[in-house]
Amino acid sequence: VWIIVANWHRIELTVRIIGVASDALSRNLGLFLVIPLLTVGLLAYYASIVVFLVFSRFNGKIVAKESNGEYTCVWKQDSWVPAYFTLAILTMLWSLTSMVEAQVYVTSGTIAQWYFSKDDTKPHRTIRRSLRNAFGPSSGTICLSGLLVFVVRVVRAAVDSAREEDVPGIVNLVLRCCVNALMSAIDFLNKFTINFAAITGEAYCTSARMTYELLRRNLLSAVFVETVSTRLLAGVIFVLSSVYAIAVCAILKGVSDLGVNMYTVAALAWVLLILVLGFFVHVLDNVIDTVYICYAIDKDRGEVYKHEVHDVYFQLPISRNSRSSYPSRTLDV
Repeated sequence: VWIIVANWHRIELTVRIIGVASDALSRNLGLFLVIPLLTVGLLAYYASIVVFLVFSRFNGKIVAKESNGEYTCVWKQDSWVPAYFTLAILTMLWSLTSMVEAQVYVTSGTIAQWYFSKDDTKPHRTIRRSLRNAFGPSSGTICLSGLLVFVVRVVRAAVDSAREEDVPGIVNLVLRCCVNALMSAIDFLNKFTINFAAITGEAYCTSARMTYELLRRNLLSAVFVETVSTRLLAGVIFVLSSVYAIAVCAILKGVSDLGVNMYTVAALAWVLLILVLGFFVHVLDNVIDTVYICYAIDKDRGEVYKHEVHDVYFQLPISRNSRSSYPSRTLDV
């Protein structure tokens, strides 16, 4: 309780940040339809790969095999089939990370178009324009970002596997710490890079460089937005899901005679609500990051597009105050 009271100003600021992001999301509710449809498209793509994997197993020939002086006929797959399986699995994993980045890109592009609109009216066809950019000119940026995320996940999995083996030595410990720090930095920068690319339409490397310069001047703010808001939203999800599960259990106990099965139903309700709320929070978290980047661009340019956003984000701590080096250009969203 004392920790909550001592940091109440941060919690209050985080709630206001979430409120601003929720307002932005409420003006772009079509994202709740488009993002699941993108996931459905990914599953359809996976289905085609699985079909090809199944049929690839039929490529081969029947050969004779000698065993104890007796010959039997066995099926021998072609030599390229295992390599094809490996390539297909890697492609599926890369496609998964790329689709996640595409969803972030579409969300960021849509919110940015709302943010940089001069009047209060919502610009038309924002989601369609973001989709066209994501799977058109910026498809390479999204694929490269997905590849980096995939590599980071693989390296982290390898480091975690080595840690479980408990290899002794101070050198191994230092290497693991350095790798984890490097992977965290790459993951953190990549997260905001895809937001920046969706806002400006720049290529990945250019967006990464400009994002680094932008975050270097507002590093503490970015960390605050990234950690505090995410943890607060995760806590809200857990509390609401737990209350919902308890309510379901109490209702079932009063109106039915399921016995022990009612606890199973309550647990399923708890998991289902966590998944649903997790999806909403995932989208909202991306909106929070996008609004922050838009605010940082506004601040670099000395402009104010959304006064209600500046009134809240102005209270964020700033690590450095340096002269703006962000070039004046037209946003390509």
